Amino acid sequence: MNRAAQLVGLGMALACVALLVAAVLAAPARGHDHSRPDLDSWFGGLRSAGGAPCCGGPKVDATVLEDADWEARAGRYRVRIEGEWVDVPDSAVVNEPNRAGRTLVWPYHQDGHPRVRCFMPGAMI
Repeated sequence: MNRAAQLVGLGMALACVALLVAAVLAAPARGHDHSRPDLDSWFGGLRSAGGAPCCGGPKVDATVLEDADWEARAGRYRVRIEGEWVDVPDSAVVNEPNRAGRTLVWPYHQDGHPRVRCFMPGAMI
């Protein structure tokens, strides 16, 4: 194998590693803290202001949002899901104390775009 072919192979290997790292970092952190089973029933009982259950089954965990991925303006919330900013409907806000402490969103998709089933701002300490 000549030097040019080795460099191309190395470049492709590095690109694959970079894609793998990006995929791992882009994977959402899940809100249901499996290391805190004491919160299982709390998570399971959460409902939005509109009365919808946040956890719609065992595969519907919340996504933890970093501070840069949500904002509050004029009494309304906005979140970034999969790189897209989404307005949080008032009916999706969970109006009870956040025992998990982290900002949580329960997203779903409609017409190929993320939407918000439930949203709970983080504990402000």
